[in-house]
Amino acid sequence: MAYGIRTTNLLKAPSNLIPLFLCPSIASCTNISYGLGRRPPRPRKHQLHVDATTTPSHGFPTPSQLLNLPRSCPGCGAFTQTVSPGQPGFYGNNRKSVKAFISRHGQCPDKGHDGELRLFERILGAADASLLSQMGLQGGGENNTEGRKSSTNIPTPVCNRCHDLIHHRTGHSVVHPTIRSIQEIIAESPHKYNHVYHVLDAADFPLSLIPSLQRSLSLAPQRSLNRRARTSHYQYGRKAEMSFIITRSDLLAPKKEQVDSLMPYILQVLRNALGGSAENLRLGNVRCVSSKRGWWTKQVKEDIWNRGGGGWMVGKVNVGKSNLFENIFPKGRSNDLNSGSFRYAAQQKLPRDVPDANGDEQQRSQSTQDPPKETESQLLEDSSLPPAPPETPYPVLPLVSSLPGTTASPIRVPFGGGRGELIDLPGLARGDLEQFVTDVHKVDLVMHDRVKPEQLVIKPGQSLLVGGLLRITPTTPNLIFLAYPFLPLRCHVTSTERAIAIHTQREDSGVSTIAKPGIGSRMQSAGSFSLEWDVTKQRAGPLTKAAAAGLSTKTLPFMVFSADILVEGCGWVELVAQVRKRDMETGMEPGDLFDTRPYPRVEVSSPDGGHVGVRQPMNIWSLCGEKPVSSSKGLVRPRRSMKGVKKNLKKARRAVSSS
Repeated sequence: MAYGIRTTNLLKAPSNLIPLFLCPSIASCTNISYGLGRRPPRPRKHQLHVDATTTPSHGFPTPSQLLNLPRSCPGCGAFTQTVSPGQPGFYGNNRKSVKAFISRHGQCPDKGHDGELRLFERILGAADASLLSQMGLQGGGENNTEGRKSSTNIPTPVCNRCHDLIHHRTGHSVVHPTIRSIQEIIAESPHKYNHVYHVLDAADFPLSLIPSLQRSLSLAPQRSLNRRARTSHYQYGRKAEMSFIITRSDLLAPKKEQVDSLMPYILQVLRNALGGSAENLRLGNVRCVSSKRGWWTKQVKEDIWNRGGGGWMVGKVNVGKSNLFENIFPKGRSNDLNSGSFRYAAQQKLPRDVPDANGDEQQRSQSTQDPPKETESQLLEDSSLPPAPPETPYPVLPLVSSLPGTTASPIRVPFGGGRGELIDLPGLARGDLEQFVTDVHKVDLVMHDRVKPEQLVIKPGQSLLVGGLLRITPTTPNLIFLAYPFLPLRCHVTSTERAIAIHTQREDSGVSTIAKPGIGSRMQSAGSFSLEWDVTKQRAGPLTKAAAAGLSTKTLPFMVFSADILVEGCGWVELVAQVRKRDMETGMEPGDLFDTRPYPRVEVSSPDGGHVGVRQPMNIWSLCGEKPVSSSKGLVRPRRSMKGVKKNLKKARRAVSSS
């Protein structure tokens, strides 16, 4: 009796103290709204005297209805609970979708609409075929009631929090897990073959990279350039590999061919971000996809289907994992015929004493045909991985929202009749830049569409303000900088003194800002960055083009340097500066071991001195920026106006005929 009381008190505690994805064992008790030994509440019709002030606004399901609810929310993965209305996984009885789902799954098999359908099928099955043909029911009972069955299939409802995010765009984030929590979840995988998909965001690539992910999750090492490198690696009887998927590539360029041309640059930047150990890696497992435009998602879907086993989506918050999940999940492919199924059927007919030449392939096919059996009690009490839901051809996929931390717990979605499953994991902490932004403008931090920036000129003594959150100030004197902000935030160029006053909130002005009031004292320097990448060939225009002047960059008297200043979770600012080659050559002596040339430099100030990075320039402005208009375009003779020409021709014909 006392154990039931303690369990009830634990459930009534604030659920934000113990996140369900960190301690899923308490989820087995969430369906208990009263302690053991207590009598369940009476039906509503017997409660004659109900106080209106004590009636909850949220419709709490009855204990009999709790058994018909889904074990976890398909939108955020949180375990079903009826204790805390403001927390993920709460289901109220005041929504039509929840009522329909409960009534649909709570009916007796011989009563209700399902019983009528079964009775109708039995009658049609016992009828004569000639009578059915006269009635226009040649296909039999099953074929004729198939449409009715599909119409009665009610999708699994989402929790109240996901419902508010979808329809009202209101909600709150959950506690982000650590890399150790992700490691414990993947370590309890029931599959022998696992594949981790490290999802990165193209908007601030490579700031969303987790460099220690491979070592933290004990994954197979990346294949090196050595032709004798191992193609597979087993650890503790399991195989776990990793691939990189860069999402939202449509933010980089408008065409797929332009994004494909950036792959050598992306591999080089990724290699530098991984560290010195990545210099000898092949990096053949990198995909740059777009869920919005459908670029390379079909190939990723085929890879997931062919691999089978467990596929794990790992990444930071708001990198597009759930949106990518919806586009690469193999829906409705449980009855596909493939060579693997035929090979498995042929191997089953072989005698047991006959060895197979391809043992690894046989183990893979056996693992895909016979999925591991999971004990529900173990999954609820002893593991961090929730139980897998029943497989359906077209399941309810994870919720897509711009709110960071939408996914509260791992979401398992099986496919292929036991061939494998795809698991969407909660996102790791990415940064807290949104805490410095007003609630109205938090949605503006996420870049949804490709930005066509305007060229901004930063003259000596001026600075660039980015949404009132960042300040970019050139520190090299007597030098003009060009800025191209690929950001969803408004930018403004003003004097450095006024920019500092606006950034630190010491002066009220008409410049639009999204920063919260009172955070001016937290603006600190994020560092000084050098524009050390030479882009003279891309920026020289017709001077270096073979069809024009065709000059070499060595003969030019100037050099152009550039760099991309990254804003975490938002985008980047492309900075360009042109300097004299004579000034650069005087700063570098022939015997110097280090590069001491005076590169153009800028200082960046941001909240708490963070949320900023630098990378090699992507040159998106040169790739897909506005092309200059030819000066001779306006000198071409315009086309003659054809107004009244036919009328004049008719008059001329009449004049000739009359004469």
